[in-house]
Amino acid sequence: MELVEKVIELKKDEKLRELINGRIIEFRKLKEEGSCEDIFSELSFCILTANFSAERGIFIQKEIGIGFLYLSEEALARRLRELGHRYPEKRAEYIVKARKFKDKICELVKNSDEDRSKQIRKWMADNIYGIGYKESSHFLRNTGFFNLAIIDFHILDILKKYKLLKQEFKTLTRKRYEEIEKVLEKIATTSILSLGELDLYLWYMETGKVLK
Repeated sequence: MELVEKVIELKKDEKLRELINGRIIEFRKLKEEGSCEDIFSELSFCILTANFSAERGIFIQKEIGIGFLYLSEEALARRLRELGHRYPEKRAEYIVKARKFKDKICELVKNSDEDRSKQIRKWMADNIYGIGYKESSHFLRNTGFFNLAIIDFHILDILKKYKLLKQEFKTLTRKRYEEIEKVLEKIATTSILSLGELDLYLWYMETGKVLK
């Protein structure tokens, strides 16, 4: 498989491998040592990055910090607008609505193994405004769960480029998401990577960057 060969070739790049391994260590550390406030901040980041730049999301996360938990919806929207977010009102609404789940989400992250990750993903997509399968998978990867695929347009573009998608998708239903996830699982297994690691390599292929 041509894409697997490309990923394996990238794994030979020592600097890239160290950078990606460093990210994985950061994600594990957030799960094991992060506070509930840190975990909610990461959820807020994942809400912000839906249809928005991950780099800008990282910048905004650093700027707002603990404010994700304590700013009023109006004040949070104003701050997001000042910081250049594309959808300040909606994202502020979603983040404020998610606050009631802070302790539940923290407990799930801290006390769950990877074998519960798909169950947690579904619960998040069912209960948290602004969170679908992609955003919940992103959040769970960033908090130490590495067996879920984060399927965004970068990943879809790569799969199309290597002719691993049979058709174009305008929208991703949960069923389609899970079907594409299985394709990525095969690539990860053959490349001797977790899905969480594979995502970072694929993102690097598409963007030249290793973010989160």
